[in-house]
Amino acid sequence: MLHERGAELAQITGALRAAREGRPSLVLLTGPLGIGRSALLQRLPARAVNGAEDDVRVLRANAAPVEQDFALGVVRQLFDSLLAGAPRELSERWTRESACFATLALADEDMPADARPTAAYEPALSGLLSLLESVSADGPLLILVDDLQWVDTPSLRWLAYLAKRLRGLRAVVVCTLRDGEPRARHPLLSEVVEAATHRLRPRPLSSAGTAALIRDHFGEPGDEEFIRACHETCAGGPLSLTAVALDLAAAGHRPTADRVGAVRAARPADLRERLARCVRLQPAPVRHLAAAIAALGEPGDPALVPRLAGLDPIDYAAALRDLHALGLVADEREPRFVHPVVADAVHSSLSVAEREWLHDHAAELLYRAGRSDEQVAAQLMAGVTSRHDWSVGVLRAAADVALRRGAPEVAVRYLRRALLDASLLGEGRARLLIDLATAERGLDPVACERHISQAIPLLPTPGHRAAAALRLTPAAMGLLRPSAVDLLRQVADELGPPDALGGAAREVALRLEARLRQSGIDDPAELASAVERLYRMGEEPPTATAAERELVAVLVSAATLTCRLPADEVTRLAMRLLEREPVASARVYSALPLATVALVAADSVDAVGSWLSVEQRIGRSRAAVTVADGFGHLEQAMVLMARGRPTLAHAHAERALRLSDAHWHELGVAATIALVRTALEIGDPALSERVLDEASRRTSSCLPLAAAVQFLGASVDAHRGRWAAAVETLMACGRRLESAGWRNPVLFPWRLRAAGLYQRLGDPRSALALAEEDRLRAEEWGAPVAMGRALRLKGMLLGGETGEDLLREAVGVLRGSANELELARALLLLGGRLEGRPEAEDMLREAAALAAECEAPWLVERARRGGGDGTVRLEDALTRTERRVVTLAGRGLTNSDIAGELGVTSRAVEKHLTNSYRKLNVSGRRELIAALPRLQAVKGS
Repeated sequence: MLHERGAELAQITGALRAAREGRPSLVLLTGPLGIGRSALLQRLPARAVNGAEDDVRVLRANAAPVEQDFALGVVRQLFDSLLAGAPRELSERWTRESACFATLALADEDMPADARPTAAYEPALSGLLSLLESVSADGPLLILVDDLQWVDTPSLRWLAYLAKRLRGLRAVVVCTLRDGEPRARHPLLSEVVEAATHRLRPRPLSSAGTAALIRDHFGEPGDEEFIRACHETCAGGPLSLTAVALDLAAAGHRPTADRVGAVRAARPADLRERLARCVRLQPAPVRHLAAAIAALGEPGDPALVPRLAGLDPIDYAAALRDLHALGLVADEREPRFVHPVVADAVHSSLSVAEREWLHDHAAELLYRAGRSDEQVAAQLMAGVTSRHDWSVGVLRAAADVALRRGAPEVAVRYLRRALLDASLLGEGRARLLIDLATAERGLDPVACERHISQAIPLLPTPGHRAAAALRLTPAAMGLLRPSAVDLLRQVADELGPPDALGGAAREVALRLEARLRQSGIDDPAELASAVERLYRMGEEPPTATAAERELVAVLVSAATLTCRLPADEVTRLAMRLLEREPVASARVYSALPLATVALVAADSVDAVGSWLSVEQRIGRSRAAVTVADGFGHLEQAMVLMARGRPTLAHAHAERALRLSDAHWHELGVAATIALVRTALEIGDPALSERVLDEASRRTSSCLPLAAAVQFLGASVDAHRGRWAAAVETLMACGRRLESAGWRNPVLFPWRLRAAGLYQRLGDPRSALALAEEDRLRAEEWGAPVAMGRALRLKGMLLGGETGEDLLREAVGVLRGSANELELARALLLLGGRLEGRPEAEDMLREAAALAAECEAPWLVERARRGGGDGTVRLEDALTRTERRVVTLAGRGLTNSDIAGELGVTSRAVEKHLTNSYRKLNVSGRRELIAALPRLQAVKGS
């Protein structure tokens, strides 16, 4: 699989032809590590012989660094291959000559190799040469010596002797020599190099050669982007290209554009080990420079790299030239490795102690040079301990930078490393534990709690201990562990009640109270106590400080859940919180997001929408994406839902959920709830099933998440025609919510949904009973959207003038609501009920316009068909294919049967049925079959 080496092969083949005619030659193959010299030499005999005559005899020797002390090792390899099967006389002659040579070498072993007089070896050298002459008389010889730089000295002496006396031999000697090797300056090796008649230097592969190599290893052509990535990453080096291709192919990758990232991230182990061996064999200045470049990373700092390597400018330039000659750095003027795997290889060539010293010294150099905290911290992280008294401060500062750019996992690693410093004791260690817990609270609440528990006994005062406990993750959804609640209660009791304190201690006590009250969110007694606390504060609760606002937000949330305050009063208090809260403050780790929930439940979202838009503009000025951005998307989803924009809200909820992957304990539960609620409102069966599957995997004891999942499960059951199961689920969910004291009809409209299902089950009495309960609860709460929904539900269930009056009242109430989708629904139902009257058309037209504004095409379609209860004629609502599918389903055929009948896939049948359910306003196959006779008979059909 040689590529783009035709010129080199042609020259060697030509040299063989010349040797046959008595013109011998010495060919030298040079180049950096990985250029393919050895690969070319290994494949040379067959390729060269095929281009000449078949009587060429091949003598081969491979030198190795571990065999340099084995005298005549290379010569023995050459002559052993020559004398295999040779006559006995020739073998005996070789034994005599080589023994003579070996004896001389042993006699002079105490003398430096380059100082031994060549004249003393003349008889032995000429004896070996005469052996070659006698053999070459029968046919040309091809003598191959790989890695000339590692040939043992006696063999090198004989090769130097041979190189000067090729005349008379019918032979071609081909030797390879790696660039940059210090032994290339050996006098005997220099003699061989100077005697070369041909010097060949293979070039890196071109893009076409890279493409051919990829095709060889993967068995298929590579995409252009994949080929380009391979060529750029490996700089056309055959060794690294082959290693990367083999590594990727073994991992099951194909040479496609979507695997470009895998190419750039590849770190083949075989290539790393080979490079590491090369580095270990270099002289100390080259090794030290390579280690410095690997430690400081790329691009290496030209001012610090030589200092870390311990080299003066002259030695630094020479070592950098050697690394470039070896093919390890890209430019002899710039300390940058040609491939990331080189840095890995250099690291692996160092001992543990060497790596520890190197990174510690690099940290000191960077610190003294005023480099960034994260640059210094990266060096400290590479070691186990540090001898510098400033290391803990640097690691804490770097952690703070990481937190500000939205990388808490990096901050955690820095702070855990800082804890290894044994000099930290008492309050200093406590402060570090608190910093670590702060970074961990969104990633690992259990570890956060553990480190806060470890820090508290080390702190000197109750105030300090209470402030430390506040670093625990806030229980916005009641998610605090019992042990964390106990810890909060313990420090709160020690600190004392807020009213008995002043200054900072009072602020801490208020925030502790807020956390403890929020942790009892699913306890009706705790909720009632929270509302009583709000009453005792009077009509204007104090909200001047952040702690006061946090407590009031929790108390207002309790009043919202329980409906113990009317919606207009909740709106007034929540608005006071937002008016006094700075935009883009640190709300994520407080209870203040609850104010947004309260305003959404109260149907008062205009002000919060403006507040959020300002916050988003500030957020866009940050480069990093943080958990605060996730909460921004979450709050936008809530506001859009309250305005009747479920499709847009769903997009924000999905973004929040994606961001929650790294911040699950802070954001994940709330984001999942938002996603479920938007799917419920959109009502697409396929979307509901997908979201239900996603939400069901998010296990949590959180009551609002469990309730939301039950709501969506009931919706999926209803779409499938399992109305009884859906009703049972909703009723069980409702009983659980009521027992927890959660009575808000906007946040938990379970009666609304259950009543509609009872109506479909033919139980109007139960449906009306639930509708009346919902109306009374809506009146108690007082939010327009709650009242409008309840009136619409009763108006839909009741016929005649009573039902019509209720629908008119619903429309009137909903005109004062922010939720335009609910208004569109009420207008649609009333317009259908008033069919034939002059005002009906205007109502349906308005309903269609509002539904289009809310991106609800299913309601637009119903409005254009006449609204009403959704009963339509098949010919008006469905396409021809949809009508055929519905008709076959009505005859009891399964999806597979229908697919076979129509010659389509089952998936296509399922898609047509889903569209038909929505157009016909039925929940699933069961309701479709039951309603089909009526649907085919309406409107004169």
